[in-house]
Amino acid sequence: MWQTDTFLRDKLLGDYDNSLDRDGLSGRRVAERFQELSNVGLTEENGSNRPGYTAEEREAKRIVSGWMRQAGLEVKEDGAGNVFGRLEGTNSELPAIMSGSHVDSVPNGGHFDGTLGVIAALEVVEAWKQAGHQPKRTYEIAVFSDEEGARFNGGLNGSEAVTGNYDLAEKRQLRDGDGLSFREVLEQNGLDEASYVAARRDMKDIALFVEVHIEQGKRLEKAGLPCGIVTGIAGPCWMEITFTGEAGHAGNTPMNDRKDALVAASAFITEVHTLPKEISDSAVATIGKQEVYPNGVNVIPEKVKLYADIRDIHLETRDALVEKIKRTAKKIADVYGVAVNWKENLRVKPTPIAEKTQELLEETLQEFDIPAFKLPSGAGHDAMIMGNSVPIAMLFTKSKDGISHSPKEWSDLNDCMQTIHVLKRFIENVQIAW
Repeated sequence: MWQTDTFLRDKLLGDYDNSLDRDGLSGRRVAERFQELSNVGLTEENGSNRPGYTAEEREAKRIVSGWMRQAGLEVKEDGAGNVFGRLEGTNSELPAIMSGSHVDSVPNGGHFDGTLGVIAALEVVEAWKQAGHQPKRTYEIAVFSDEEGARFNGGLNGSEAVTGNYDLAEKRQLRDGDGLSFREVLEQNGLDEASYVAARRDMKDIALFVEVHIEQGKRLEKAGLPCGIVTGIAGPCWMEITFTGEAGHAGNTPMNDRKDALVAASAFITEVHTLPKEISDSAVATIGKQEVYPNGVNVIPEKVKLYADIRDIHLETRDALVEKIKRTAKKIADVYGVAVNWKENLRVKPTPIAEKTQELLEETLQEFDIPAFKLPSGAGHDAMIMGNSVPIAMLFTKSKDGISHSPKEWSDLNDCMQTIHVLKRFIENVQIAW
């Protein structure tokens, strides 16, 4: 456990530059909110464990909802479990500006992924409240449900509900690790399929969605910059690939008479690692999870289920890599005399970010004398889903050593606060320019 109940807060504030406490923004408030959310689902390794649609995610949303109400926002939860805090603009006829992210996590993840975007979006309101400022356009903070997908091996369920960008038949097939269906999990959360469908919003009511997120990479750290402009978001394809052979006694089955699914799967994993560079400089492929059956020490594995994460910022090359991986799986299965099949749990288009939006972000960074460093996002985000329906903007905050989805995940408070300053000014600039 943490050394003290305020360990994360104290570490964040340890070398904090108090000159960043200006224009109504407060580093201490931000640090204290990171601390409070970190206590929900805290693991023995000092990580976060708040999978989507669990009691831990609900508790984190409850805490954020309380902060929103204290800031004077109208708070609502929709039928997908998404939470929204609304600050009415002086011209309520104009489409709103929305900002936010998520508070769910991967198992034993970090304390900044998702939560930074939520805390940052709310800090903008706190600053406006102190100044007595009401924006021209309505401003909404979004806390999306189940972005990470830890429960169903396929995430972004909250933002998909808001945009209507999903296949309901596919969601009905989802099962979590306990065998519970998507419908049953919704019902555990006081929701249901009908309410999930009803969560869809009219995207004409949203002028722009802005997300702040940790980079989850090393580019900004290597450049020595606190934050950067995201140029586009890679579209992930998640595949479930199953190799099926024959179980047998480990001692009595000759090596030349085996159909070992794990041997075939291992050969496949090794080859997948080499494939992205044959397709694109920006493509990546990862086998991050596998299940072996019957998983006995003295039993030849009969079946191995793998989960492949395939991404690129370009649709054509991403899809070309997916097809190459399928062909490779079939080739290896034939070599080792086993069967193979696959299914897709997720396929999302890459999301470009408009040049005019990037240019306005660049102008905003210049106001703070921060060089405009532009970089793509290899990870999927709620902004990716929103970007299929509305204009989006995205800011990355520097990540220490590029570590993410780990208790070692870290972003310095000074970098977080500089990003929040940019976010606040950018939203104010959008209010003027649009």
